[in-house]
Amino acid sequence: MHDDPPHDRLPPPEWLSHGAPAAVLAALPGARVVGGAVRDALARRPVHDVDVAVALPPEEAARLLRERGIKVFETGLAHGTVTAVLDHQPVEVTSLRRDLVTDGRHAEVAWSTDWREDAARRDFTINALSMDASGALWDYFGGRRDLAAGRVRFVGDPATRLAEDYLRVLRFFRFQARYGTGAPDAAAIQAIRDAVPGLARLSVERVWMELKRLLQAPEPLEALALMRQTGVLPAILPEADSTDALARLLAARAPAEPLLRLAALLRPGTEAAALARRLRFSTAEAARLRGLLDASLRPAPELDGASLRRWLAEAPADLPADLAWMAEAADGQDRAALRHRIDTTPRPVFPLQGRDALAAGLAPGPAMGQALAAVRAWWLAGGCEADAAACRAALLALQSNGPA
Repeated sequence: MHDDPPHDRLPPPEWLSHGAPAAVLAALPGARVVGGAVRDALARRPVHDVDVAVALPPEEAARLLRERGIKVFETGLAHGTVTAVLDHQPVEVTSLRRDLVTDGRHAEVAWSTDWREDAARRDFTINALSMDASGALWDYFGGRRDLAAGRVRFVGDPATRLAEDYLRVLRFFRFQARYGTGAPDAAAIQAIRDAVPGLARLSVERVWMELKRLLQAPEPLEALALMRQTGVLPAILPEADSTDALARLLAARAPAEPLLRLAALLRPGTEAAALARRLRFSTAEAARLRGLLDASLRPAPELDGASLRRWLAEAPADLPADLAWMAEAADGQDRAALRHRIDTTPRPVFPLQGRDALAAGLAPGPAMGQALAAVRAWWLAGGCEADAAACRAALLALQSNGPA
């Protein structure tokens, strides 16, 4: 097994001393934490997911974990990955690998015992770091230095890394948005320009996954501008408009919610259904985007009490606050006071249902639906203040005397 001495030794992070990560490392001789957890620990950022690598075949790693009483799920055995779970905390464990064949989207791999070889197949230097339970740090490609400098740099030749997996084009911008400062790496940018045609080979699900993660970054504007300059944004999201509306959202401290930010990025008139089909949104995502892009639903900057209640009653139940954000992004008029009123005003709910119409003597059918709709229109016109008793009275009056 090729195993260089560590390049540094640090006090081990607190999360390495207990719980599932510590148990997994203890069960697997020579295992190390790799990738994002090491990167974020060095950057003094919260560590969420812990991934472990080991110089053992996946079947052997699974056996050793089970011998320690750790549950093992064979979540990616063909790629050398199993998921260890202890006390409901998952840890992905992956065997050291080397690529045999890559096609820009998938790779055939073989197991390895060479840590440097495994690190060399990773995308960026800041993701090629590894650390053992004692705090020993391996940094084969200067990732710690790049992290401190705010530099997102490919491991080795950028064009080679991109040809192995074109999704790395999008990952570059995601990491640039979160970790990059100053001018981006020139070699990376040139390689990305050349790799744009390869984006057509990616599944739309992977594209949307990376775009969502980028849009969740605290400050995605510079990365999006760079994507436009390199031709990446037009290739994956031709519906994108200028970033002016998104900039207004960020300036107003809107939530870092990817669909909200996507909606602000799109050209006015974008057909939500077509975009949702192309990127294969879930049903919920498609419905949400459709509401966010419907300019007719957005509130004016100032609404009196009755108008606000009517608007709340008519707006999709999960969208009122976001519709106010979209209105502000579109016209630049401050709606902070309105958002506060939206948050503190109970959403009015029409108090009658079909059973109320049946109790009033209406027969099931279209006429009953029309009667309820007429009473609801009366309720809305009155500012949604009539209670159930008043609405039942209006329904009875409608039945006896015509429209309420």
